[in-house]
Amino acid sequence: MDTWKFFDITHGDHMICNPTNLAKLDELIGLLDLGSEPKVLDIASGKGEFIVRVAERFGGSAGRGVEGVAVDISPFCIADLRAKASDRVPAARLEILEMDGAGYRPEAGTFDLASCMGGDWVFGGHVPTLRFLAEAARPGGCVVVGEPFWKNEPAAEYLACSGLKRDRFGSHSQNVEAGEAEGLIPWVTMVSSDDDWDRYETLQWRAAARYADSHPEDRDVPELLARVEKSRREYLNWGRDTLGWALYLFATPRR
Repeated sequence: MDTWKFFDITHGDHMICNPTNLAKLDELIGLLDLGSEPKVLDIASGKGEFIVRVAERFGGSAGRGVEGVAVDISPFCIADLRAKASDRVPAARLEILEMDGAGYRPEAGTFDLASCMGGDWVFGGHVPTLRFLAEAARPGGCVVVGEPFWKNEPAAEYLACSGLKRDRFGSHSQNVEAGEAEGLIPWVTMVSSDDDWDRYETLQWRAAARYADSHPEDRDVPELLARVEKSRREYLNWGRDTLGWALYLFATPRR
């Protein structure tokens, strides 16, 4: 089954494709120090809710004062993002790129805000993601990442079932310290609750079940349901108590 088709189906009811709720996202946006007419970069932007809300908050009428670049590899997400931007911030100067974010090469120090929420796989981990964003941001700019962390030591059974490696993620404190090690200044963290996680995970169960009911002819349905069932088992047996998620806001030094 095509990877991006799978995620489009399972995240059909999600505005944000990670375990962050809209209230936390809006609070984070309100804490950004961007000034007027900011330039924004969002890697692995998904459906674009974050960059569109930034444009709504800082761009004035129809997002007019914001210039930005949104990058995502999923054609489904890009289609959603284009429609959302056109509807909600039609005057924003947004360049929307369907590509692997690792192939995007911004000029250093270009952006007032550089972000990547839940896409550290693009760059091969949390640290290289922070490094890329820190280089893209201007001195005194903002860097935002969304990153999992181990709440508790993962059980061997969980690692074996999920295919995750113990060193794939750090602790919450290690995620912050990684930013400090890259020369960033920690400003704010926002940790998702169990309710946030439950909503994120269980909406995928419903979306898959409803798709299967309405598309019985789709030959991908057995694989879709099997993958969701496996994910459900991992989450309920281990993941809910083991894996956390947080948004991390850093500032770059005013060199």
